[in-house]
Amino acid sequence: MKLIFYWEHAYKIINKTKGLTMLCTLQNLLNKSRAIDFLAPLALRLYLAPIFWMAGTSKFSSFNDTAAWFGNSEWGLGLPFPELMTFLAAGTEVGGAILLLLGLGVRWISIPLMVTMLVAIFAVHWENGWQAIADTKFCLFNCTDAESAGERLNAAKGLLEQHGNYDWLTEQGSFVVLNNGVEFATTYFIMLLALFFIGAGKYISVDYWLAKKCSSN
Repeated sequence: MKLIFYWEHAYKIINKTKGLTMLCTLQNLLNKSRAIDFLAPLALRLYLAPIFWMAGTSKFSSFNDTAAWFGNSEWGLGLPFPELMTFLAAGTEVGGAILLLLGLGVRWISIPLMVTMLVAIFAVHWENGWQAIADTKFCLFNCTDAESAGERLNAAKGLLEQHGNYDWLTEQGSFVVLNNGVEFATTYFIMLLALFFIGAGKYISVDYWLAKKCSSN
């Protein structure tokens, strides 16, 4: 109740000082940007399409190795029907990349792609914690691997500084150790979730023109 009172009090102050008129003017000005709001889903689609294309084609090109990794319970994921799972995962990613690029069935294809990302998050990356790149300064959960990766990174840097031209080696960027956490897969999931709700966007998508055609019939 106190929070509601504070909001009402703030509203009265803004209204008395003619601040509300100014806020409404600014909001109306901001709303004009919605004329190009199709750029946001377009950017998401163009970002995700090559990621899923590379992931899917990579699985197809090394199908037997991927299926072996999917099925092996000792050094892989231990999933049932590994050949089928590999085909479904790779097919979803390749087909999803094409559909995202075309803007066709974007809300539909977002569903199996999100499922693929959830499998990747919990079956592959979860035990490695949050970070895709090891960083001992920040850790949300399952920090053991990240800390161990940080130790290895410091050891590698020490060897390079002692036996290599470290300034030249790091001239275009610092060395990192891949932690393989959930960060990237979670980011892709969130992007797909946004596409599921907002769709492919206007103008530069097949979905938009199909919707216009359907609404005119």
